[in-house]
Amino acid sequence: MRRPVSVLLLITAALAATACGTQKISVPRGAPGSNQAALYHGAYLFSTRCSGCHTLSYAGTHGSAANVRTAQANNGPNFNVRCERPGARVLYAIENGGFSGAIMPQNVVVGQDAIDVAKFVATYAGRQAPTIPGVPLCDSHSVDPVTPTVTATTATTTPTTAAATSKGKHKAKHP
Repeated sequence: MRRPVSVLLLITAALAATACGTQKISVPRGAPGSNQAALYHGAYLFSTRCSGCHTLSYAGTHGSAANVRTAQANNGPNFNVRCERPGARVLYAIENGGFSGAIMPQNVVVGQDAIDVAKFVATYAGRQAPTIPGVPLCDSHSVDPVTPTVTATTATTTPTTAAATSKGKHKAKHP
C-alpha cells in the first residue's frame, strides 16, 4: 500500500515543479470589442499557435533558441528583442509562411485571427531589444493599422457583381 502512495506523491511533485516555470499571457484582457481585447486575443492565439518556434514574453512563449549554437531549424526569431513593425509586415509573414517560406507554415491563423496576432506582435515585439547606438528603438516605429491584403468578401463579391453587370448588358442589347 505504501508504493502507490509514494508514486502518487512523486507524480504530484513533478507536476507542481513543471508548473512553477510556466508563464502566462501578460497582456490585459480589455473590454469585449475593444482594441485591448483584440490584443489579448492575438496574444492567446500566439501562445497556442506560435509558441513552439517563437519567443515573446508577453504571450508566455519560449520557442526560440537561447544559444545560436544549439538552435534547431524550427527555432523562429525571438520577438522579445526583434522589432516587428509595421503590422502589415507581420500579417504578410503570417499569410506567406514568414519571409523565406521554408519552415513557417502559411496561414497558421487566418482572417480576423491573423489580424489580431499581427497587431499583438507589432505592438509588443522588440520591447526588450538592447540599445544600440545609431539604431532607432522599436517604439520609434509606428505599429500602423493592420489590414488584410485580400479579403474573402472582395474575392466573392467581385465576380457576382461582374456577372450581374454582364447579364444586365446582355438583356439591354437583346430585348
